Amino acid sequence: MLAHLTDTARQLAAILWQQHTVYRDRTGGVVIRGEHVQRWISLSATGTRGEVLIRAGRILDGGTSAPARAETVLRLSSGTAELAAACRRLLADIAVSAAPAAPYAPEPGRAPRPARKRTGRARIALWIALATVTSAAVLAALVAYSSYSAASGR
Repeated sequence: MLAHLTDTARQLAAILWQQHTVYRDRTGGVVIRGEHVQRWISLSATGTRGEVLIRAGRILDGGTSAPARAETVLRLSSGTAELAAACRRLLADIAVSAAPAAPYAPEPGRAPRPARKRTGRARIALWIALATVTSAAVLAALVAYSSYSAASGR
């Protein structure tokens, strides 16, 4: 199975990227790295017979691999074209998830809401509530201690 997985990974690498590196990882799977596109794809055998787990992720600055962002399971016998299509879908999912979020734009025809002015009133109210709770807890502890002291005769 590992030899078939390695051969399939080499074929996929040639289809996906002109510049690539194919190697085995510690778990026995095969990794295809495309340094020029800052992406990687990993193929590993799953617990079921004849299926392969395909995972894709980004390559970070400095060459380290980021955790997988997308994954899927396919039959290894499904063919190189179908496996390549699945890899391209995973790579597209990674590109979408890595894209920066679009800035907020109000709906057309609707004026944007004015920014709320933040006052110190909420902060003062929070501190007062915190002080009240703390003093109540201290008072309860003192009452409990005095009751204990009175009951024990100290």
